[in-house]
Amino acid sequence: MMKDIYRRRGVWIKLCGLKRREDIDLALKLQLNALGFILAESPRQVSLDEVYYLTEGLPPFVSRVAVVSNLEAKELEKIIASRLFDYIQFHGDVDPELIRDLPIRSIKTISIGLEKGQEDLSSYLERYLARYQEADYFLFDSKGGGKMGGTGKSFDWALLKNINLEKPYILAGGLGPGNIIRALEQTGAGAVDLNSRVEEAPGVKNQELLLETVRKIKNYNPGRE
Repeated sequence: MMKDIYRRRGVWIKLCGLKRREDIDLALKLQLNALGFILAESPRQVSLDEVYYLTEGLPPFVSRVAVVSNLEAKELEKIIASRLFDYIQFHGDVDPELIRDLPIRSIKTISIGLEKGQEDLSSYLERYLARYQEADYFLFDSKGGGKMGGTGKSFDWALLKNINLEKPYILAGGLGPGNIIRALEQTGAGAVDLNSRVEEAPGVKNQELLLETVRKIKNYNPGRE
């Protein structure tokens, strides 16, 4: 399966909710693959101007991801015109036509309710997998307490076991040093998105938690029983 190919190449890591240059510098030192900047309303929200200064002098081959929610076409055009990003990660409802015509790659988030379990996941899959096939990647995240992400809580990973996707997916939702290996073992995800579980406060990353989580991911051997 495609996800097994990605696992053999190692797990890709995105660090999201960045607001400080020192956290970006740590991510670069750890050789993380992608940096996420939340442009949507959030305690971790940053502006395009802030992203410009935060990423000034960024070395090549580090992907920058714009995280957005329910944005209009004009807002999307502004983000693309900024030339600051390699990916746009969509939360909420978005016109599939906007994704289809993007000049950069897209990630469509599927937010899984913490209360409904399998029924909730099935309804989301039926809606999103059919509607957003033009997205380059899907990202599974937790939804709860009125938040579409950044909840610090994990959904039931067992729900992903029987999903047969034609493209690799990204796992998010309350991932940190205490559960990252279990998450990888249960899902076989080829990419993970770290955020609230490696923070001291929204947008303020905890160096020790991030170091420990990344170390565990990079030492993870999916072929070892």
